Amino acid sequence: MPRVAVIDMGSNSTRLLVADVGDGTVQELTRETRITRLAQGVDSTGRLADEAVDRVLAALADYRAEIDRLGASRVTAVATSAVRDAENGPEFLATLRERFGFEAQILSGDEEARLTFLGATAARPAGGDPALVLDIGGGSTEFVVGVPGSVPEFHVSTQAGSVRQTERHVTADPPPREDLQALALEVSEIIAAAVPADLRRSTTSGIAVAGTATSVAAIDQELDPYDPERVHGYELQLAACERILALLAELPEDERRQVTGLHPDRAPTIVAGVVILIEAMRAFGLEAMETSEADILHGAALSSIP
Repeated sequence: MPRVAVIDMGSNSTRLLVADVGDGTVQELTRETRITRLAQGVDSTGRLADEAVDRVLAALADYRAEIDRLGASRVTAVATSAVRDAENGPEFLATLRERFGFEAQILSGDEEARLTFLGATAARPAGGDPALVLDIGGGSTEFVVGVPGSVPEFHVSTQAGSVRQTERHVTADPPPREDLQALALEVSEIIAAAVPADLRRSTTSGIAVAGTATSVAAIDQELDPYDPERVHGYELQLAACERILALLAELPEDERRQVTGLHPDRAPTIVAGVVILIEAMRAFGLEAMETSEADILHGAALSSIP
């Protein structure tokens, strides 16, 4: 089985997966996450901030060493919304090539959605009813609907991201009720415009991937330390998401950092992330979603094997 390394430079986090891949399976050797907030200021300035780039480069230096230690035979590096939207994105990619030898690819929203769906559903039996795969990122949120084992029938990348919405709407700490109402209204309007109503009505199950959903699942179970085996496959109820939002929105950032189950570095943007999660569940009429540890990292790993 080929040993593959995947680096995902998202808008909020920079992640590494090293795994042995074959026959549609991904056997993880290591997985790491650093909250790097690459999307900091991109929505307002159109550029990657120097300090955000420095945080990513520091993470990648460690990841390069880990990849070499584990002897991965191939490396796939992908960048998503923040780099896609930034005018200095090509300059950033050139730095990665020169410093680490990473030939990073900027994923389109469509490709990001395809890889996320593949990763989230690869271990599931083929067939059945269409399901929503929801990927809440820092700069964008992907909505993908399809049947496991098949090409998704619908996918869209929207500009509802936890970093982006935090910068647009949150004016104080903790966020005032008016901020949360404006944030929720914009997100609901984005979803309504991006996903046809008949598709939302006909989709009866969902899988939520990435840091917002897995964090809420960990908070709901009061996990300390974080346990991916208890998060993967957890049924996250809409009522629990609403309760957790109320808890987090009442706390200033320094107290949110102490919430059991939440990575402290997610505290600045988690409130917006949970609002997006709730509005997505409401838009699709879902009372619960399954959380998944398998996501775009797994999809990219599987796609890297011919």
